[in-house]
Amino acid sequence: MKELPATERRNPASARLDEMPVEAILRLMNEEDRRVPEAVAEALPQIGAAVRLLVGAWRSGGRWIYVGSGTSGRLAALDAAECPPTFGAPPERVLAVLAGGPSAAARSVEAAEDDRTAAIRALDGLALHPDDVVIGLAASGRTPFAVSAVEHAAEVGCATVGISNNAGSELGAAASVAIELNTGPEILTGSTRLKAGTSQKMVLNMLSTAAFTRLGKVYENLMVDVQASNEKLEGRARRIVREATGLPEGAADEVLGRAGGSVKVAVVMGKTGLSPGDASRLLETAEGSVRQALAASGADGRASREP
Repeated sequence: MKELPATERRNPASARLDEMPVEAILRLMNEEDRRVPEAVAEALPQIGAAVRLLVGAWRSGGRWIYVGSGTSGRLAALDAAECPPTFGAPPERVLAVLAGGPSAAARSVEAAEDDRTAAIRALDGLALHPDDVVIGLAASGRTPFAVSAVEHAAEVGCATVGISNNAGSELGAAASVAIELNTGPEILTGSTRLKAGTSQKMVLNMLSTAAFTRLGKVYENLMVDVQASNEKLEGRARRIVREATGLPEGAADEVLGRAGGSVKVAVVMGKTGLSPGDASRLLETAEGSVRQALAASGADGRASREP
């Protein structure tokens, strides 16, 4: 009999889960969850390699395409949805393909994960290009939908990443970079929305945040490409300009207004005294990096082009 993957095995620590009092269940879950950051730490070299693939694809004009089913797909959809407001990323360049279609983000469509050809059709429907990078997610590492997507993307010439929770997985073998997170058996056998899902969310946070930071969408530790689409984000945009430039509230708000609401342009204006047009041109030459723009203006000599 073929050995079960770790994510499907029973966890001895929770063998009597149904008899445990609430406090004991919570304590056990908390203890098991401590394994998650350890598992992620062990995969940092692979996560770093994946970040470099994402940066390279973006600079080539490619897209990031997450592919997954069930919990993995929903986590991928969440990260893709957060990239436009947080980093000003065009929504058509960070996509999530879910087994069962977009409705699977809100409602389980479990049988769809077995359809290998649906994954290929979905990617072909996006006019997959070699400059794109496809990131497949599957806790088991063997979900047909995710594996098929990564295999097809590789045939097209795309860079690929496989994120799973089992060593030596089929998904990892198919990908350019295999991120395999050893989170072990869940306390509720096979329920990979628990530790496995948490670890995948942590990795997705790392991938998008680190990649967009390298792509110049962060200055210091500020989200200078934030899209101020509501009152809360408008307030954040104003605070970022104040904190980055050191200008008092009124002056910072005035600069942001002259910049047409662009935090990046406002920061460069506030730190250099340039006009909106000149600040915009400087940023364009610097490929959108505030750090590089300031270095070119002489306002900030600290700059890095490390990929």
